[in-house]
Amino acid sequence: MPSPSFLRVQPDGVLLAVKLQPRASASEIGEPLGAELRIKVTAPPVDAAANDALIRLLADRLDCPRNRVELVRGHTSRHKVIKVHGITPEALLQKLGATGRSGE
Repeated sequence: MPSPSFLRVQPDGVLLAVKLQPRASASEIGEPLGAELRIKVTAPPVDAAANDALIRLLADRLDCPRNRVELVRGHTSRHKVIKVHGITPEALLQKLGATGRSGE
């Protein structure tokens, strides 16, 4: 089965393309939106609060330490690239509950 378009496999982990929606009513991981995974956080996009909330949400959902989840690109953008160190794409998809479908 091919990997979803929002995932890129690397030798030491997985890159995850994310579209972040700050100031949402609830923090949640949504459905893929094109080549990105939609994630909502309640934190505002001020002083890196939304980025911190994103890292915390992913680390909690993936059941891994926060230092294994790294914001690689998009510090001031809604379009971000996250690297999760030491995880397989299959394990990441299973823990996120994401299937790679872009709407049904």
